[in-house]
Amino acid sequence: MRVLLVGAGGVGTAVTKIAARRSFFDHLVVADYDVSRAESAVAALGASETRFSAARVDASDQAAVTDLLRQERCDVLLNATDPRFVMPLFEAALAAGAHYLDMAMSLSSRHPERPYEECGIKLGDGQFERAAEWEKAGRLALVGIGVEPGLSDVFARYAAEELFDEIEEIGVRDGANLTVDGYDFAPSFSIWTTIEECLNPPVIWEKDRGWFTTAPFSEPEVFDFPEGIGPVECVNVEHEEVLLIPRWVDAERVTFKYGLGDEFIETLKTLHKLGLDRTEKVTLPGGAEVSPRDVVAACLPDPATLGDRMHGKTCAGTWVKGTKDGRAREVYLYHVVDNQWSMREYGSQAVVWQTAVNPVVALELLANGTWAGTGVLGPEAFAPRPFLDLLTEYGSPWGMRDQ
Repeated sequence: MRVLLVGAGGVGTAVTKIAARRSFFDHLVVADYDVSRAESAVAALGASETRFSAARVDASDQAAVTDLLRQERCDVLLNATDPRFVMPLFEAALAAGAHYLDMAMSLSSRHPERPYEECGIKLGDGQFERAAEWEKAGRLALVGIGVEPGLSDVFARYAAEELFDEIEEIGVRDGANLTVDGYDFAPSFSIWTTIEECLNPPVIWEKDRGWFTTAPFSEPEVFDFPEGIGPVECVNVEHEEVLLIPRWVDAERVTFKYGLGDEFIETLKTLHKLGLDRTEKVTLPGGAEVSPRDVVAACLPDPATLGDRMHGKTCAGTWVKGTKDGRAREVYLYHVVDNQWSMREYGSQAVVWQTAVNPVVALELLANGTWAGTGVLGPEAFAPRPFLDLLTEYGSPWGMRDQ
């Protein structure tokens, strides 16, 4: 297997560190708009690691990405960029006859008149509309295969196959107790993506209603996270799992709630009030054009550089409620990463490492033929047990708690 990894930021660099310990691929090209970042990611692996090379590519330039895939004879494109670049990379892979993986799906657009009641364009709609073309080409687009979405979706399929006969609700719940020394406000993941998912109308699935929306930060609940993280208030946030899980897993209701904290929520609300969450460019005195959200991102520290200042753990997981053998059951399937461990073992902070490990596991399952398919598929479309077993083999076990 030859892989083109597009994006050499925190997650992309963590992908290279994880993949370097595995033998399932022949070559991995690390490509980024800033070629120095790609070169640094490769150099960090050491001179003895010859399976990696660096290249420059603009992720928004579909033709250039297609050409690079062909030049490097890559079988698969792994997208480690932010969601703005999903569609050009997705289309480039199809044009080049390559498979495709991403960790976030094509962007949504709110309903023009009833944004907090009805869906407009949903996350992933642009990709699922192209499913027939991918099937005809005999190629696979495995979408949403990070940690959330990704591992959380694998948990949902595992629960449906092995733990429940009927499922009342699947609720993805994400929380952490991470702190960053020296910063009052320092997101542990891309602020561009965080603003996008937190300020958009959250989507909920109910079997008798289908997909519908609610107001940002709605339905707060306190969820007790495992391994010492403890109780964290979680709120509804737009996320891909709600758009993916109902396509393959039978459940009465599907939700996603994120443990943000009051200070983080108030900061996001302030950015929205000031228009600093906007992606459309504004013209400054003097004629320069900038995107307010890009300015916010530029003013904050790069999450990938915060590992040495971070303390604590991050938890991604899937809470499932239903029945088994006629009895009520409730479980939480989860994956916890301690920042001290991920920094010591890989030199990557916990959130980006936890995101990066899952597409590498998926690539290995595709390479050895354990997972196979064509079209546009989510993680729920595949057998969950091989994924969970291989994740444990990677040295990062998952857990389950009866509620």
